[in-house]
Amino acid sequence: MSLSLIADSMDPIASNRFPWAPERLNPRFGEQFLPTHTFANAPPLDVLIVPGGAGTRAPSPVLNTTIAFVKERFPTVQYLLTVCTGAGIAARAGVLDGKYATTNKRAWAETTAWGPNVKWVPQARWVEDGNVWTSSGVSAGIDLMIAFIGHIWGNSTAVTVANGMEYVRHPVSTDDPFAALYNLTDANNGTSQPLR
Repeated sequence: MSLSLIADSMDPIASNRFPWAPERLNPRFGEQFLPTHTFANAPPLDVLIVPGGAGTRAPSPVLNTTIAFVKERFPTVQYLLTVCTGAGIAARAGVLDGKYATTNKRAWAETTAWGPNVKWVPQARWVEDGNVWTSSGVSAGIDLMIAFIGHIWGNSTAVTVANGMEYVRHPVSTDDPFAALYNLTDANNGTSQPLR
């Protein structure tokens, strides 16, 4: 298994600095990572993971190359996984059109507006629709990843990973208390489907 960290350039990426954002979204602490590839020279991918966060709210044209990369690579990947508002990137790329998906409940209105042709499911920690897996907020991304591990390598491996992390997982995708907190239960949204 290999991991590629892909960005516009090989320059270090600060996870907490957004030149386009108000100062309140730019804390004075945080980590940086070094990309392994650019969008132009990224290797073939089996799985593409699109993270969320404040960076997904960048104004146009800041994310144009990211959106274009997701759109270009989607037909060739075995799986697309999004975490939190990363679903907004995939929605803007058009790869979620006609598919069931979810996203962070606190950012629901903003993120779902980017995908008017997506069948958004509010009451879900994660949604699996074919080879596309999307999760709700940040910690729900952990549940998505553990469920995905179970899908690929079996439930015993998923349990081993969760136990090794000392993480109490939510093995049922619809176990989502945050939908009710933000008044986004299935009863208030007509696009949901029965989930596993």
